[in-house]
Amino acid sequence: MSILNPTASRPGLSRILAGLVVLLALAFAAAFVAANPAQAQSETTLQSGDLVAPAPAITPPAALEQVPDDQAAEVADPDAVVDPSSSYTPMAPTEGKGMPVYAGIDVQDQHSEIGKFARGLHFGLFWVMVVISVFVLALLIWVVVKYNRRANPTPSKTTHNTALEVAWTLVPVLILVGIAIPSISLLARQYETPPEDAVTVKATGYQWYWGYTYPDNGGFEIISNMKDEAQAVAEGEPPQLAVDNRLVLPVGVPIRLQTTGADVIHSFAIPSLWFKIDAIPGRLNERLLTIDEPGVYYGQCSELCGARHAYMPIAIEALPVDQWRAWVLAQGGTFGDAEDAAPELAPIQGPESAEPGAPGAGAPPTEDTSPTT
Repeated sequence: MSILNPTASRPGLSRILAGLVVLLALAFAAAFVAANPAQAQSETTLQSGDLVAPAPAITPPAALEQVPDDQAAEVADPDAVVDPSSSYTPMAPTEGKGMPVYAGIDVQDQHSEIGKFARGLHFGLFWVMVVISVFVLALLIWVVVKYNRRANPTPSKTTHNTALEVAWTLVPVLILVGIAIPSISLLARQYETPPEDAVTVKATGYQWYWGYTYPDNGGFEIISNMKDEAQAVAEGEPPQLAVDNRLVLPVGVPIRLQTTGADVIHSFAIPSLWFKIDAIPGRLNERLLTIDEPGVYYGQCSELCGARHAYMPIAIEALPVDQWRAWVLAQGGTFGDAEDAAPELAPIQGPESAEPGAPGAGAPPTEDTSPTT
């Protein structure tokens, strides 16, 4: 009789209807995701500009948590989504690239367009000097052999030779003009104004460390101190050049590198990029810098700035643009096209001279700081 009782059948019927509704909703959602994968991701995954690579068309992590365990293997791709906060790993330096080499007798290989031009001019001038030196030496040997007392007992009384005097005046002038043309071109390139869309980075020299500020990306500052020699060697970096936080820059993009000094005059110099500019208190200098290829490039403060002048290394890590953008976001920085507001940043590190005992200055030099060889 209970089967014919309408009040007894209602609970079972309700469960069946509820199950059908749930199945229809799941089917509709699955069809929508399959037809609109990009739209479904945009609400729950990182934006493509936040990633090292474009956003992959996969199921978002938030949706994966709701997928049954027996179906998760079919939709999950744990390597496809990149978290900006964990995507950056400091680049390992390349031996002999962007750093001095043992017993080196030449300028470092250049990795910027202006550096390659300057290095070519350097070698051109070297061979000009070789030719002139060999020519003068040959003339001296010829005079000694031909016009010594034994070979020429009766010296000539000639006092003037117009053609010879014109030649030895014009030839040096032509040589100097030939040298001046590429030299002036190099000077002009070194002082070329950065384009309007250049990435602005400011390097501040403190006693005795560097601070790197990114005004175009939220104004955050990176404090850079030298690593102890033992730590640098253990990590495969050159001692007295390795730092705890590098200046990270994009490759192939014009950079407006500005410099200033917080206390005394410093000098920002990277030999392998043919880049050197003074950092003067109360003044903002700037130069155009473009790095040709990814890598780690080392330099030092090149202006005597006090007792720890020798402990102010510079390390630039050049990354492809998409990886550089991910690094900026990981530091809490922003971009002009970013939709999300920047998180609250830590206060910018003040100069050591103004704030005694500032944490950014690092520890005083130790025995590991000095070279062992």
